[in-house]
Amino acid sequence: MFRRLERGAGGRVTVHVDGRPVQMKEGANLAAALLEAGFSPFRTTPASGAPREPYCMMGVCFDCLAAVDAVPNRQTCLERVRAGMTIEIQDGAAGVAEAEGEF
Repeated sequence: MFRRLERGAGGRVTVHVDGRPVQMKEGANLAAALLEAGFSPFRTTPASGAPREPYCMMGVCFDCLAAVDAVPNRQTCLERVRAGMTIEIQDGAAGVAEAEGEF
């Protein structure tokens, strides 16, 4: 029913997810690449700890938040895979100091 749109000749690169090296296609949508690699959930909610995964895939819902390259609360659906990037799954809300880069 669905098929991947092939763009360019982007090869596979290594990124680190929660400290583990993972091969992903360079330039791919990060949220989609994380789902394809089997990562779930992407974050937990601050109030109840309920697991969340990407929902809208266009930057509206904020369910795909993760720390990307040590910056918390990044919408992974708006990020592209780059060689060497680090992704950390978020547990609850990032603190104000963390979100402002003062950690």
